[in-house]
Amino acid sequence: MSQLPPSPSEDLAFALELAELADSISLPRFRAADLTIETKPDRTFVTDADRAVEDALRARIEAERPDDSFFGEESGRAERGERRWILDPIDGTSNFLRGVPNWATLIGLEVAGEVRVGVVSAPAFGTRWWAETGSGAWKAEGEAEPRRLRVSGVSELEHASLSFQSIEQWDLAGYLEPLIALSRAVWRDRAYGDMWSYMLLAEGLVDIVAEFDVKPYDLAALVPIVREAGGRFTDIDGAESAWNGSSLATNGALHDAVRGAIDAAKRG
Repeated sequence: MSQLPPSPSEDLAFALELAELADSISLPRFRAADLTIETKPDRTFVTDADRAVEDALRARIEAERPDDSFFGEESGRAERGERRWILDPIDGTSNFLRGVPNWATLIGLEVAGEVRVGVVSAPAFGTRWWAETGSGAWKAEGEAEPRRLRVSGVSELEHASLSFQSIEQWDLAGYLEPLIALSRAVWRDRAYGDMWSYMLLAEGLVDIVAEFDVKPYDLAALVPIVREAGGRFTDIDGAESAWNGSSLATNGALHDAVRGAIDAAKRG
């Protein structure tokens, strides 16, 4: 008999409702001939779908959770509060605008500084992942029953699969040599990209994910999913934070070895 997820808390149930709302807006705009694309001041792209999803989710949160604060990529204001919703309306906008299905809405709920709820909804994949602290990490795909996620048991770098996300990220951060050294130490390296790398990690299909030049809304929803699947999530220096501009997520068993390899190469 397959294991089913526990009944969601009110917070998780609300986050899943937000994901349904996001999907209903974003998926019809995916590969739309009239998609509007603009370049933001930071030279990243934004589409009408990004803005429409964030506006709709923010309006729903303000209507139903008026005491909660909000931080979304397109809003640009990191409101503070005991309870804060952290959203990326479309993670992987560059994929979205090119018609590549690797994109998702990321919804995280931070309570007292800890992200306790995370939902990743990828409607072009027909897949949703979610987690709540203490309730495990789960994946629902199509009409199949949700299944619980667990990171891999790989314990040696030479057997590990690494997703490094982007060579340019590492190079601009001054970590090109550590990336090369790490790629030589592992079994396999690929750049699956964006939220999907972390979800593959939570599913036990990838063992290490690391990247630079990332914002809290890129990472917040991913943190509880990785941790509830049994993994570890820090910044590149090992701090337990999604606010420091870098990330290192592993199956836990490899975390110290990865940091050791990066530090050794950084020292030269």
